[in-house]
Amino acid sequence: MGDDTVKILFDTDIGSDIDDAVALAYLLAQPRAELLGITTVSGQPVERAKLASAICKTAGKDIHIVPGAEDRVDGPTRQPDVPQSSVLPDWPHETEFGNDDAVEFLAETIRSHPNEIVLLAVGPMTNVANLFTRHPDVPGLLKSLQMMLGRFIDPYNGTPSAEWNAHCDPAAASIVYSDPSSRDIANHSSLGLDVTTEVTMNSDEVKQYFQHPLLKPVYEMSAVWFDERAILNFHDPLAAVTLFDDNVVEFQRGTSIVTRADDRDDGITDWTPGEDGPHRVGVKVDAPRFFESYFGVFK
Repeated sequence: MGDDTVKILFDTDIGSDIDDAVALAYLLAQPRAELLGITTVSGQPVERAKLASAICKTAGKDIHIVPGAEDRVDGPTRQPDVPQSSVLPDWPHETEFGNDDAVEFLAETIRSHPNEIVLLAVGPMTNVANLFTRHPDVPGLLKSLQMMLGRFIDPYNGTPSAEWNAHCDPAAASIVYSDPSSRDIANHSSLGLDVTTEVTMNSDEVKQYFQHPLLKPVYEMSAVWFDERAILNFHDPLAAVTLFDDNVVEFQRGTSIVTRADDRDDGITDWTPGEDGPHRVGVKVDAPRFFESYFGVFK
């Protein structure tokens, strides 16, 4: 690996929305990505690990995969199902993942590479929050935390106000933004719905562009997705691509807190801009450049 390699730990709820798989395929194809491990989160984490394994095997990569937390920090999971797992019979994958604890694996790996690892978290923040609370020294050892989480600049935009990852574990999202240990993170960045909903494809476009062999299992998973929806949002891939192309997203600095409620609004990310704030959020995206960067690695 060269000097411009990015060491990554990928924390994902792959198997619900299709975009996690789209992001993982990119990381496996990106020559500058050194993927040190994958942890899964949310309902049926072992099934999610199997899906990650199927994509890794398609890429010919042996990546350490550890199933993580199923339930929220403070309650049962809000995302129990893994609809994409219906494709598993069609793709070789591991079925056993050992007895490693996901949080301990993350902590040990980060301590082994101080100030070198990007923690790329694109699901509910349960594993990340447990990491921060159980190992408060670890956030300060990260090169950066890159999340697909929240809605910041236009928090309502005619839709329910809590972004799904934040809603699936709002207590965890609050820890990730507000726990004292999170203040030690050198680069605390969020890609929210303000920008991720600007990078989309319909089913015809996906069929056209997802022809690379590494994208074949992802394309099969997309059929499950498009059975109920018309559009694929590249939420998680945007968070991944931005690690390698500084010109895809414009960020703004400020402070985010997570508010609680008794309904779908549980997990609103309230945002206060400010140059001295500890958090960066994406505020503008160059969609054509994103797609150029994303598909450019599939040669």
